[in-house]
Amino acid sequence: MGTPLVLLLLFACRWAPGGANLSQDGFWQEQDLELGTLAPLDEALSSTAWSSPDMLVSQDSQPWTSDETVVAGGTVVLKCQVKEHEDSSLQWSNPAQQTLYFGEKRALRDNRIQLVSSTPHELSISISNVALADEGEYTCSIFTMPVRTAKSLVTVLGIPQKPLISGYKSSLREKETATLTCESSGSKPAAQLVWRKGDQELHGEPTRVQEDPNGKTFTVSSSVTFQVTREDDGIDVVCSVIHESLKGADRSTAQRIEVLYTPTAMIRPDPPHPREGQKLLLHCEGRGNPVPQQYRWEKEGSDPPLKTQDSALIFPFLNKSDSGTYGCTATSNMGSYTAYYTLNVNGPSSVLSSSSTYHAIIGGIVAFVVFLLLILLIFLGHYLIRHKGTYLTHEAKGSDDAPDADTAIINAEGGQSGGDDKKEYFI
Repeated sequence: MGTPLVLLLLFACRWAPGGANLSQDGFWQEQDLELGTLAPLDEALSSTAWSSPDMLVSQDSQPWTSDETVVAGGTVVLKCQVKEHEDSSLQWSNPAQQTLYFGEKRALRDNRIQLVSSTPHELSISISNVALADEGEYTCSIFTMPVRTAKSLVTVLGIPQKPLISGYKSSLREKETATLTCESSGSKPAAQLVWRKGDQELHGEPTRVQEDPNGKTFTVSSSVTFQVTREDDGIDVVCSVIHESLKGADRSTAQRIEVLYTPTAMIRPDPPHPREGQKLLLHCEGRGNPVPQQYRWEKEGSDPPLKTQDSALIFPFLNKSDSGTYGCTATSNMGSYTAYYTLNVNGPSSVLSSSSTYHAIIGGIVAFVVFLLLILLIFLGHYLIRHKGTYLTHEAKGSDDAPDADTAIINAEGGQSGGDDKKEYFI
């Protein structure tokens, strides 16, 4: 009878100040939001009556939890476990010491808070759509003798807002200095800002930190100053936020800059190797910001400017008199630039002479090869005559004997023949 009476007294001390009533559906009434703290209970437990040696329990009844970190808007799970429950239930309370769950019983009507698991050895709850106000120490209690508790510190991270870049107003001239400022609010803890121009990192001023009006989050800002070049025209200057709540995700803003610079020009011939009698176009290709709109062609030694079509100089029928150095001046409101091209017109005769020379060389090589082949055939025939031997054909009636070589030669030269015998000799 003693133990149930003690537990009844504990529950009375815990909930009596708030006047909590259990509704028919098993939920605590809304007035539970005004429940008192555990201070009266803690004082009672600290008295000598509760701390006498006969009532001390094993360490197995000590619950344990873990600290949790959650991003604002996310969900956190609070888990409380105990090895020896001694027929008592576990309870979760928020930082304001309001009871959230007692075993399977919901005590605070907040639909964000849900029961995950309730057993004699574990009580787990989840809090969804976590706000910055939910940060603090949550308490898990088990009503043994004495009551034992464990703390879980919930840290809520404030997500930094997308950064804003200011300071860029209009186009910049080449070699001018630009100063840009980047700002992001809502981070907790304070975020860091980094700068990048294209693929190049920019070293800005150290990040400045200012507390937001809510007293929980921070606004960070940073400035960067750099001199622009013509290579910076059309490039993006990027400010990125570095913060643990982003979990590696990119949160950045880009500012594209425009740089005004003096033009450049280049002359391109079409065809690349012009010859006399051909049509030739000299294209003057101008670059710059703004792009050159005026082109002026001149030939060294000729006073008046040449007539052109847009930016191209046209030669309908080339002749040698067109040879010379030509200049194209490209002009914009940022300045002018002159490019030069030297034209050398090759006549058809020189082309023919060159071609004839080429064919003469090829013909000489072929004749030399044929001559070598003839020499080779002559030596080969002589070699076969000397080493192959003598081929002899003998036709005689009644005799198979062949005359010697001298007789064969005499017969061949004199045309001698005897009787019915016919002999032919080939050496």
